[in-house]
This record gives sequence, structure tokens and C-alpha cells, in this order.
Amino acid sequence: MIKDNQKKLNGFHVVLDGLVIIASYALAWFILLMGNRLFSPEKKLLAPQYYFAALIIIVPGYLLLYGIFHLYAPKRVQQRRYEFANICKANLIGFLLVTMVLFLLNKNPYFWNFSKRMVFYFFAINIILETLERNLIRYVLHSMRSKGYNQKHILLIGYSRAAEGFIDRVQQNQEWGYQVKGILDDHKEWGTEYKSIHVIGTVSDLDEILALNSLDEIAITLSIDEYANLEKIVASCEKSGVHTKFIPDYNNIIPTRPYTEDLQGLPVINIRHVPLTDPVNAIMKRIVDIFGAIVALVLFSPVMLVTAVLVKLTSPGPLIYSQERVGLHNRPFKMYKFRSMVVQAPSEEKSKWTTPHDSRVTPVGRFIRKTSIDEMPQFFNVLMGDMSLVGPRPERPLFVEKFKEEIPRYMIKHQVRPGITGWAQVNGYRGDTSITKRIEHDLYYIENWTLGFDFKILFLTVFKGFINKNAY
Repeated sequence: MIKDNQKKLNGFHVVLDGLVIIASYALAWFILLMGNRLFSPEKKLLAPQYYFAALIIIVPGYLLLYGIFHLYAPKRVQQRRYEFANICKANLIGFLLVTMVLFLLNKNPYFWNFSKRMVFYFFAINIILETLERNLIRYVLHSMRSKGYNQKHILLIGYSRAAEGFIDRVQQNQEWGYQVKGILDDHKEWGTEYKSIHVIGTVSDLDEILALNSLDEIAITLSIDEYANLEKIVASCEKSGVHTKFIPDYNNIIPTRPYTEDLQGLPVINIRHVPLTDPVNAIMKRIVDIFGAIVALVLFSPVMLVTAVLVKLTSPGPLIYSQERVGLHNRPFKMYKFRSMVVQAPSEEKSKWTTPHDSRVTPVGRFIRKTSIDEMPQFFNVLMGDMSLVGPRPERPLFVEKFKEEIPRYMIKHQVRPGITGWAQVNGYRGDTSITKRIEHDLYYIENWTLGFDFKILFLTVFKGFINKNAY
């Protein structure tokens, strides 16, 4: 039934996409027509029928591109930014193809007089309307699933950390529409439960349960020491025709989006895929960092000037406080902040104002910490190449030595430049918060980096990242 519903939903999507394409095209033509009447009334346009005849090719062509870019894949757990990126890619390819056709056939009067501006209008409008349409569908589906409609019934095979993690996420996101019917496991007693999900039998009961034809999906969540049974379980699931997914119990080892290679038919999973190790990605990010730091220094220069004056007038000591932190490739660097403390009696070793242990926070310091104004000198760190606008926050060497022994995968954060703001910070993990949660968010950022992700974090920083609730 779920498969039938998915087919109907995909058919509905295709029809709706076709209507959106036609509406975008019509709106682009209308804008062209009005613009021509207002600004170039003497210029003659092609008759409307010539423009709209092109829809015979454009509509099926764009629908084909949407299919190629996976825009008809199930969206229960698909993130909006990936869908938006695919919409942009499909429309960009469509725009380039149409432009290329007009260029190659420009000797024909019809193609020569076909408005290039209208093609661009259609490109921009179609992205906007397509994004609005799909977000509306997503909202409606999520609302229905949260109320118990359009559900997928899933059976878990194996009680493990992976099973618990899957159940946690399903129960936290009811809009996904997943219902876990139970767990099969050979080592847990019948009735054992985790968050109201019970063990309902052993793996040997799988064939009998599959014969009932009441499941939409099987999720294999075996513990890592039971993988010897994996091949037999997969064979049973595929024989029944039920869609099967595998959730590894070693997810704390492999990345969330593993990078795979094919060695003549032998699949190879790379333990860590860091997009910023690609020179092109690294150069693009560095260009954005330099440009962004210069703009920020100009934009915030009045705030920094006032802060410098207040710090100097209200307490003795230098304006800038520097502290050694660990950055890219485990290299130490000096990170700068506006000084927020007054030093009472610096010793000879502390004459460089690099340790705050005998200091106290000033009233001005308390304010600039709370509003993150004290972090603004780090834009100079960005210009010098020690830091990035966005990335994991750097730690002091003593904490690095401590955390690398206590927290798995902690040192992976040093494969990219540390940042002024980051994914952990905009999600509330900064200051005196869970270091484990911070690392989880840092690793997610490292493995899923895109320029768009950076811009999203910078945007969220404006609303979530400046105010430090943990500052004192």
C-alpha cells in the first residue's frame, strides 16, 4: 500500500511540477511583455504562440531533469537544503541547455528573436516557485504524518546501539511517518523494551513475520558481533520483496555520508571524507573568508572602536588579549580577543597578558562576552589564515590533550581551520556546554561542508550565535 501511495504521490508531483513549469514560463513571458511595453515599445516581440510552442520541449525536458536529480525520491527524511540544491542544479542545466540551443540555431529567425531575457526570467522564477511548491507539499505531508496518516511500518532486526539510535530519531521526528512495530533479536528476552518498542521474537521468526505481508520496510540493526548472520537475513528480506535498509552498528566510526570507491567491483568505504581537503573547495572557502573578514572589519569598525575605548578607559592593561589555541593540522596559533578582564598583579611570566587566572571580569567585559563583541578581533586571525569565518571553535592545548583521550574522533576537527562561529554554536553548544555534543556537531559540519552550509551558519549566527547565554 505504501508503494502504491508513493507512486500516486510521485505522479501528483510530476503533474504539479508540470503546472509550475508552465506557470513560471507564463509569468516570465508576462514580465517580458510588460517590460517591453514600458521601456522598449518600439521593439517587436515574437508572437505569443511562438514562445509557448517551446513548452512542448521544455516541460518534459525539465521533468526529466528533475528525475535525474532525484527530486522524486521519497522525502520523509530528506533535508530541505539538499532538495533546494537539486532544484537549482536541474534548473541551471535546463537554462544552459536552452541557451545553448538558442546559440547554435541563431541563424534561424525564430531562435534569433527568441528573448534571452525571458529565458533568464524563467530560470529565476521557476526555482522560486518550485521551491515554494515542494516546501508546501513537505509541510502538508509532515502535518499528515504527525497525525498518524501515511505511515510506514518498520521491523528492526537486532537490538543494538544502531537500533536505539534509530528509535530515538523516529520518535523525535513524528513527521517522518515511521512506526517501529518491534525488534527481533537472538540475545534479548521477549518483551524487552526500549522507549515502548518491544522485542517481539528472534531472528528465526523473520520468515513467518514477512509472510504476513504487513511490513513496509525492514531495518537491519544487528550489533557488530552478529554480522555473520547478515547475508542470510538480507536474502530472506529480498525474497519477500520488502524494502530493506542497513543501519550499521559502527556509525561512530564511519562518517554520516561515507565516501565510497569501486575497486573493480569491490566496494571500499573511506573512514573519513572531508570535502575541504579538495583544493578547489579549500580555495573557494579561503576566498570567502578573506572577503568576509574585510567586509566584517569595515562593517563592525565603529563597534570595535567604541569597545576599544571602553576597555582602555575602564581597566588597566592592553586592548587585545591573546591566547594559544590549536588550529589546522594541530598547529598552535595566537587567537585574539578584546580583553574582558582586569589583571590585579601580573607576575613576570604573565607580563605578556596571556593568562587570565589571576583576573576578574569587568562590567564592560561581561557585556562584550555576553554579546560576543570580544570575539571580533578574530577577523584578523581569519585574514592571517589561522582561522575561518565558519568552523569548529579552537581549544587551548591543555584541553586538546585531555579531550583527545576522552572523546572519540575529537582530533578530526583539526583537519579544517577553526572558525569564529560554527554549527555547534548556532545550535546552542558553546561555552560551558556538552563537549561531546559540540564535537558531534563539528564532525557533522566537517563531513557535510558546502559553501551553502557556511552561508546558512553565518545567517543563523546573526539570530542565534551572538548572544552567549553561558557568559558571566
